[in-house]
Amino acid sequence: MRRGMVIDLKRCIGCYACQLVCKAGNGTPPGVFYARVLKREEGQYPNVRQLFLPVLCNHCEDAPCVDACPTGASFKWEDGIVDIDHDKCVGCRSCMMACPYTNRYYNDGPQNYFDQGPTPYEQARTARHPTGVVMKCNFCRDRVREGKQPACVANCPTVARTFGDLDDPTSEVSRLIKERGGFPLHPEAGTRPSVYYLPP
Repeated sequence: MRRGMVIDLKRCIGCYACQLVCKAGNGTPPGVFYARVLKREEGQYPNVRQLFLPVLCNHCEDAPCVDACPTGASFKWEDGIVDIDHDKCVGCRSCMMACPYTNRYYNDGPQNYFDQGPTPYEQARTARHPTGVVMKCNFCRDRVREGKQPACVANCPTVARTFGDLDDPTSEVSRLIKERGGFPLHPEAGTRPSVYYLPP
């Protein structure tokens, strides 16, 4: 089994629901977004359109972050999810430099969005994250173990995200990739990502 995700760029409307639910669910520190939505404009007036590109850790099959980690803190589970053991992480950030997708973050301690300090909610949510270590998306591994979808998939109002087993040719993700011409980002990096995109 190799867990993966397919994101339909035709369905994505740039609502940021995935980014918000991920931020709230994981309680990440200020400035850390495991799921992000990148946006750009294309064309010339009056034929202009906005393009949205949701990005997250690609959980690569040949993950350069895992190879670059000197302590074994970055590793892969048996189902293909790339994760970090914070007890082993020394904060050297080698994995961040190795990631061709820039989807890892360094937690360098308490920061605030505003001068008045963190809210009680922010204190409660961010206290569980150790400082001086690297952090990243892990496909909501705890939710997946409970039989649920990752939060970004479950909360997408346009159903632009599909999660499943890439090794199963009959799965919904495999079918979408085959029928709609799914593609990964930066295939030239040779990492064989587990996140695919369907063309708009």
